[in-house]
Amino acid sequence: MAFIKVDIKGNDIELMQKGENGTPIIILTGMGCSYYDWYEVTEQLGHTNRVIMFHRQGLGKSEIVTEIQNTEATVRQLMEVILYLKIQEPFILVGHSYGGLCAQHFTKLYPQHIKGLVLVDSTSVDMNVLDDLNLPVLDEDSTDKVWLEKCKLYSSMNKEELRKILNPSLTNKQKKFPKAIQERLIEFQINPALYKAMHSEIENWKKDAEIIKNLGDFPSIPLIVIGRDKEYSIKLDVAEGLPEWELRVYEDKWHELIVSQSNLSTLSQLIFAEQASHLVYLDRPDIVIDAIQKLMINVKG
Repeated sequence: MAFIKVDIKGNDIELMQKGENGTPIIILTGMGCSYYDWYEVTEQLGHTNRVIMFHRQGLGKSEIVTEIQNTEATVRQLMEVILYLKIQEPFILVGHSYGGLCAQHFTKLYPQHIKGLVLVDSTSVDMNVLDDLNLPVLDEDSTDKVWLEKCKLYSSMNKEELRKILNPSLTNKQKKFPKAIQERLIEFQINPALYKAMHSEIENWKKDAEIIKNLGDFPSIPLIVIGRDKEYSIKLDVAEGLPEWELRVYEDKWHELIVSQSNLSTLSQLIFAEQASHLVYLDRPDIVIDAIQKLMINVKG
């Protein structure tokens, strides 16, 4: 395993590589998410493949240089990483949540680089339909406006102030990771630049979705779409005191959007990960690993 900080076009980017052989696998993380959380997935895949992840500008130890962080910026950073690492062969691209939106953008622009695509509970280009749902309790704490205000506040604080207000902690699954990974996960959460980057990503992602839709038809490439377990997710959030009827309305629509992503390519497969929340790679890393390995078998040759 190698966590390194590299200078790409004058910008420090935190990069992770595991393995040296086989088809390259590049994984794009969700909004506000760290690649450290993908430890189990990358550890397993690194035995047979070259696995690459990087933190977008503002995340982890990657410095934030440009003001606008959007899917186009991520596509640009991904291309710069590919050139830096001298990856010439087509690779497997994996995108989770917002990273899935970025992966769709990249795939439409550079289909010649993609051997296969895995979307893990990915944000949809039709995400705007979620705003039309009447969810008074959920909307109190989860609209773009609320998150933009939070991110603006958090980005103005220093690390110690963030540590006090956020009181960062680890889940039981994260506590099973090596100590060094656990420490990096805590530090990741109290980085003011993270929230500056998130503010820009949230501010732009609906415009990005429209841009992606207007880029033309999706290429006919091998595609696996993985969605979360709707009933499991509802159960978890009900336990947190949220109203079941609102959660069911939201999860039904999210489920519908995941299903629609399987129509992006004629060479697609749809999987719903049982006992998995939005963080499928933490709850069911085995399903993510199996999907990627199956995709590689199907595209071999």
